[in-house]
Amino acid sequence: MTAIALGADHAGFPLKEELKSWLIGRGYEVVDCGTQSSESVDYPDYAAAVAGAVTAGKAGRGVLVCGSGIGMAIAANKVPGIRAAACTDAYTARLSREHNDTNVLALGARITARDSAIEILEVWLAAAFAGGRHAQRVDKVVAIERGEGPAAGRGGADAPPR
Repeated sequence: MTAIALGADHAGFPLKEELKSWLIGRGYEVVDCGTQSSESVDYPDYAAAVAGAVTAGKAGRGVLVCGSGIGMAIAANKVPGIRAAACTDAYTARLSREHNDTNVLALGARITARDSAIEILEVWLAAAFAGGRHAQRVDKVVAIERGEGPAAGRGGADAPPR
């Protein structure tokens, strides 16, 4: 079983601890990247720590928890090699793995109840990347990340028509 890196800000700390217990209870190794209390902290620090653990191979996947999940996902996605998705239900969690090959899940502690968060995490961990036509699309995302490919996020002349 692959190790899971966990990180949270102050808003996500209690839910992170619940998810940590759930993961350990199911035999996962957990790399806890903090925070360790509900004292106010800056979410990008923990998003970077989890993303770094994933890209360094210390964990196969990462889970981030903040108030909404959105800030953590944005920050994690700045790290090359990370594909993070803020998911609010099991359906989007499953699709994020099957279609986008996400390696980081972001959850919102202020908008997702504990039992729902566990269901989302369980579905996300069980889902596999579907490959096929989705692999070509993920490859294009990676090319954009490297500054290659059509438009490469620059709105250049080689951008596809709207």
